Amino acid sequence: MKVATGRVAAGKVILEGEPLSEGSVVTVLAQEADETFDVTPEEEQALLAAMAEAERGEVVSWNALRERLRRVG
Repeated sequence: MKVATGRVAAGKVILEGEPLSEGSVVTVLAQEADETFDVTPEEEQALLAAMAEAERGEVVSWNALRERLRRVG
């Protein structure tokens, strides 16, 4: 998983940095005019660590998560 930042120009998202592979499937989260998205350096590190875990396949299936949630109810 990669995180990319960019801007919209002429209705298209122009990414900063290295381009994504052709055919990459992406999800775009656009900030509304009155919204902000601030994280502390610690929160950013935690997010990056979680993304690295997911890339390594260290994930929990939906069924396993649902079962855990049922137990803690």
